[in-house]
Amino acid sequence: MRARAAAVILLGLSLMSCQAPLRHHPREDVAALRYNLTYVREPEHAVDVEVVLVRGTPREFLFSQPGAVTTVSAHREDGGVQTLPVQEGRVVLPRGTRFLRYRYALDASIRERGPDFFQGSGDGDARHVAGRAYLIRPRVVKPGLRVELSLVGTDALLPWQPGENGVYRLRGEDLVDSGFHGFGGRRCQVRLPDAVLDVAILGHFTHLSDAAVCTWLGKAAEEVRTVRRAFPHPRITVRVIPAPGHHGPSVFGMVRWSSPPSISISVGQEARPEDFARDWVAVHEMLHLTHPVFVPRVPWLSEGLATYYTEVARARSGRQDSRRAWEELLGGFARGLEGNDTRTMQEAVSQDSFSLAVYWTGALFALHLDVELRRITGNMRGLDDVLELLAARGSSSTFGAFGAAVDAVAGQPLFNALLERHLPRPAFAEQAGLLEALGVQEGPNGVSLVPARDSLLRDSVVGRRSHGETP
Repeated sequence: MRARAAAVILLGLSLMSCQAPLRHHPREDVAALRYNLTYVREPEHAVDVEVVLVRGTPREFLFSQPGAVTTVSAHREDGGVQTLPVQEGRVVLPRGTRFLRYRYALDASIRERGPDFFQGSGDGDARHVAGRAYLIRPRVVKPGLRVELSLVGTDALLPWQPGENGVYRLRGEDLVDSGFHGFGGRRCQVRLPDAVLDVAILGHFTHLSDAAVCTWLGKAAEEVRTVRRAFPHPRITVRVIPAPGHHGPSVFGMVRWSSPPSISISVGQEARPEDFARDWVAVHEMLHLTHPVFVPRVPWLSEGLATYYTEVARARSGRQDSRRAWEELLGGFARGLEGNDTRTMQEAVSQDSFSLAVYWTGALFALHLDVELRRITGNMRGLDDVLELLAARGSSSTFGAFGAAVDAVAGQPLFNALLERHLPRPAFAEQAGLLEALGVQEGPNGVSLVPARDSLLRDSVVGRRSHGETP
């Protein structure tokens, strides 16, 4: 997600009563925590959820995204039923509970609060929702917990792939971030040499064909491959949702760190294929996949990396020339500086996780880091190599481990020294000197690229390349 995109409003809704009959289940213990989902369209679109509990399952459950379900029904093996309130997203089960049942009323949510990426949006016969909004889960997910999930009533695009019998076999941690889910709509697929993008088109566009949508996503994925030697994941899922009344390309996008990751993008319903030439949202969201998940979150670093590489990757692919890439970066730095007054970088990034200052101070730091790595290594290595090293170490990282990877690529201490230059000074204070050394000048006629001490490094950052090439 990028700050200049339109904001998304989180919703809440009241639970609709469940009418579907209780399914028959054997009395012996099931092999895993079992979710039976039934998608219904009458009288309105909704998901009926039934959870079959494993003996020994914790008694406390929760919705990771609370607010949309207010009660659940707890069913005992003796046939007794108790209605339980959902309080701050949590439910405490009575002893002897064997099944949980509730309805997630998609259309009621959309009607009551408006469309929302997390708690419900839709067009025609298609709907979109985040798994964390409608799938209740144990509050504490025990290591090794296995989960089975089945769905009837519609064709769905979930982050995971079902087995031959249509059952999704998951790990317990898949419930913690269960990604974005699409119900209904149409499907297309993007095939790269090293990855597959499964795409759900959740509604209708006035001027766009499904092929045009998939072509656009394919080009964005190829641009990601100019940053990493291989696409970061062998398979991801992407949901594309029409935004009524909008004529431009992407309105908003977001990635969820499900396993594998899932991306959703809102696209102007009146957009035309040529509008995608200037789109940045799809490649920005996919570029988040090039860096690890930072635990705990470091928004200025993760958004800064994706924001910096959004311009770099579009130049490397040839979608924009070098001068245009620097114009975009300088324009972003100016927007980040506007209204920042004399706040230091430390102050700017600690006050708002999704402000322009967070995105663009992070992007400036990423640029500076890339240039310094290239300078130290004789232009043989750069920030791309840090991402490769981290990817080899796993899908998640800490802030300290990121700094250690920078130092390993540099072959000497670098990260902390550079960070200490940025954090205590006014945000963007390092910009002028860095751009002067790179030979990037801004004048009345726009940006010009001139010979300078580090102009070779400048050209290697945004120079044309294809998948896997190094500068």
